[in-house]
Amino acid sequence: MKILVSGFEPFGGSRVNPTEQLIFDLQSLSFSGVEIRTVLLPVVFDECARLLIEEIRSFQPDAVLACGVAGGRADITPERIAINMKHIAEDAPYPDNAGVRPHEQPIEEDGQDGLFTTLPVSRMVKTMREAGIPASISYSAGTYICNNTMYVLLNEIKKTANAMLGGFIHFPASPEMAAAKPGMPSMSQESMLRGLKVMIEVTIEELRALEHHPKRQVGSCSM
Repeated sequence: MKILVSGFEPFGGSRVNPTEQLIFDLQSLSFSGVEIRTVLLPVVFDECARLLIEEIRSFQPDAVLACGVAGGRADITPERIAINMKHIAEDAPYPDNAGVRPHEQPIEEDGQDGLFTTLPVSRMVKTMREAGIPASISYSAGTYICNNTMYVLLNEIKKTANAMLGGFIHFPASPEMAAAKPGMPSMSQESMLRGLKVMIEVTIEELRALEHHPKRQVGSCSM
């Protein structure tokens, strides 16, 4: 069994991105019978998704957990849906890391308006809460890089009729990020890593259940 986990480089003037640290820390963990690969993505529209898809086609994982940071959120939030739009408001403080600032552009010209995660997000959230980790399902991944990455990932699964599980998870700001913006919620890297570990374990359980029940609808427990 193989699982791919992605994170992002810093952006928006910040020197850190907790998801970059997460994929580094993840290398110290092991999961019986599972190969974990990590990849760091650029905060650049389309390039982020292109590199993730390249890694998927090379590694052929059974599941992909793409991770990003959502400053302002207080808990870990697996995303339910990605929309077919890339957009940065004209008054937004920063573009992507390449200086690109798209305005209401489709990610895929002929793509569906929205695509749902195939990760077991409801059970992820339930299990994290039981472990004392703040978590909730999010119904908006925004229109920035994270949504861009999630949409292309799910569209790849749809186009290839792949049984792979895939989706996106937002994490709160780290204490270091929040220190520069008084009042911003944050979560320790230790708690975020615990949450990621729980979500990987839940994903492994779902994959094993699918192995025993191949006719079960992929992602059925997400809805």
